[in-house]
Amino acid sequence: MLQGIDHLVVVVPDLDTAIANYTALGFTVVPGGRHPIGSHNALIAFEDGAYIELLAFYAPNPGHRWYAALQHGGGLTDYCLVTNELRAEIANFRAHGLKISDPTPLSRTRPDGYQLEWLMGLSDPVNQPGTPFLIEDLTPRDERIPKQTQHANGVTGIQSLTVFGPDTVLEALTALFGSAASIERPDVHTSGYRSVSGTHTLDLLRVPPAGQPRGGVYSAVLTTRGSQRGPLDQDRALNGRFTLVGDR
Repeated sequence: MLQGIDHLVVVVPDLDTAIANYTALGFTVVPGGRHPIGSHNALIAFEDGAYIELLAFYAPNPGHRWYAALQHGGGLTDYCLVTNELRAEIANFRAHGLKISDPTPLSRTRPDGYQLEWLMGLSDPVNQPGTPFLIEDLTPRDERIPKQTQHANGVTGIQSLTVFGPDTVLEALTALFGSAASIERPDVHTSGYRSVSGTHTLDLLRVPPAGQPRGGVYSAVLTTRGSQRGPLDQDRALNGRFTLVGDR
């Protein structure tokens, strides 16, 4: 029922600045519209069906998980998995000990006035860091994601995502994904598991002994047909940690 990564969330202080910065990094950035929770976004869609969401708040929302993340620097903050059976998947997550909310409705009004609607299962990033949130569309998913998937930098999709969390979360997620290989990641001084969801690889790692980085989403590897390889400028990416590798 899980169909892979739907999108990655990059929380930013100012949406116009984020659009300019990510355009300068070679991405095609499409304004997404407004949510009724005081946020608005712009989207970077890829050929593999996933996308990056650049999200800022046009009105304060102290109770929101991403507004709280913004107070600590924002950046690459969260990840969402897509499903076509949200209620069943919520039950499955709970059966494995992961806290997921009942289906929560949300909407976004695109700049052209089209009203998008979906349901989400929200995770608990404070007590169970590293757990994704879940989405199921009510309006067509093709309407939620921009059609523009060609980028000046040649990026075609998300190859892998690195996430830190406690053992209880990592073991639950590997059981849910149904595949896992033990891995060592000396670059971040820890170990964990490599799993697959849909076409995407997830490195689910223990929080390093020093406690930094803390639990949650850490970085993403993007595939490209372009000539640029290696890490993107993290300052320009507003604390988004992205690396480009060749698209095989």
